[in-house]
Amino acid sequence: MNFKHISTIMHKELCGYFNSPLAYIFITVFLTLTSWLFFRGFFIDNVASMRPFFTFLPWVFLFLIPAVTMRLWAEEQKAGTLEILLTAPLNEWEAVLGKFLASFAFLVITLLLSLVLPIILFFIGEPDWGMIAGGYFGAVFLGGAYLAIGLWISSLTQNQITAFILSVLMIFIFFIIGEPVVLHTAPPFLLSVFKYLGLGSHFSSILRGVIDSRDLIYYLTFIGFFLYLNVTSLNSRKWH
Repeated sequence: MNFKHISTIMHKELCGYFNSPLAYIFITVFLTLTSWLFFRGFFIDNVASMRPFFTFLPWVFLFLIPAVTMRLWAEEQKAGTLEILLTAPLNEWEAVLGKFLASFAFLVITLLLSLVLPIILFFIGEPDWGMIAGGYFGAVFLGGAYLAIGLWISSLTQNQITAFILSVLMIFIFFIIGEPVVLHTAPPFLLSVFKYLGLGSHFSSILRGVIDSRDLIYYLTFIGFFLYLNVTSLNSRKWH
């Protein structure tokens, strides 16, 4: 695997974000929504805490992250540049990792911009730094899992709207499957399976400020699995 190839694709895609309105729209919407959640709790509920921010973050990601990933492969297919990319002197893993790392870097940059909220909280309240650190740590892994799903879905279609809708549905299923609303109605023999598969249950665990290696292994395995599906999808197109 040639890391120079990965770096080249990553740089190209990351620059592509900031050379279009998409990056600025995404960042503006994300910061507006999350700031509203933070200040709503402060002014309306009289609670100076980052918990509302992290509680609703998976739902904010649900719609914003598919908007980031929907173009990554679909646009290549529609423009007819996918064939050129697949015949270039690089393998599918290098292409997939380059695009994933570009979207992941963009996500991390966006999250870093929201650090102004805990800084404000430091001056007006008594922040729970363990929960805040766990929340951001979990958000990075949760966002990475969402990105991996969206990237794979984007490789299945050349229509960006279709990629967006299917990504939202797929992410929603993997998030909600481990939530109490599903677990209360699931057959007893499936409870442990559903709880383990749920993206949200692992995020809630990290949000408590306790980093469990099982949660990290889950997210890394989940991301790796969907990146593998992405590579498989590209391989099938290449042979076709």
